[in-house]
Amino acid sequence: MRFALSLLLVLLGVVFRVAPHPWNFAPVGAIALFAGATFDDRRSAFIVPLATMFIGDLFIGLHSLMPVIYATYALIVILGMLLRKHISLSEAKDLRGRDLSPFSRLRMTGWIASASVASSILFFITTNFAVWLSGMTYAKTFDGLVACYVAAIPFFDRTLASDLLFSAIFFGAFALAERRLNVPANRVAASKRN
Repeated sequence: MRFALSLLLVLLGVVFRVAPHPWNFAPVGAIALFAGATFDDRRSAFIVPLATMFIGDLFIGLHSLMPVIYATYALIVILGMLLRKHISLSEAKDLRGRDLSPFSRLRMTGWIASASVASSILFFITTNFAVWLSGMTYAKTFDGLVACYVAAIPFFDRTLASDLLFSAIFFGAFALAERRLNVPANRVAASKRN
């Protein structure tokens, strides 16, 4: 099932990158965060978003900022791995085996939303710094750096919106699927004890 999920995420990410869409509105940041938070195999957690980027770049075109963008997505995977310590999607139970309270679910949602916002900010800071550092468009001065970040602001809202939207979809669907898949198994285990 995990392989199918990995393949689905790569396919979804590539399609969204290649198909016409608003600039910076793609699920790759959310895929990186989700993979880091939910994949048991750390190597796969890195491979999925990076493969998504590479395959998409083969269609869109290769460029000089690829290493910075790929490294940023790798950092977002690590952010997802840190997020994993604060969420429990598959179990949805507290330490005593009770369903999580609405407050606990809200707290998990807050962690996911915060990590999603942090990944958007990280992407904005690193990639635009790299654009400025390349010296192709902006002067390598403080004023050039400020101009670069100011020019990028209109794209940030799309990055943020897509990261929040796709994170909600991925984490929500995963939690729902895990919960639904675990319910019958728990019922079978409980009926065998009686």
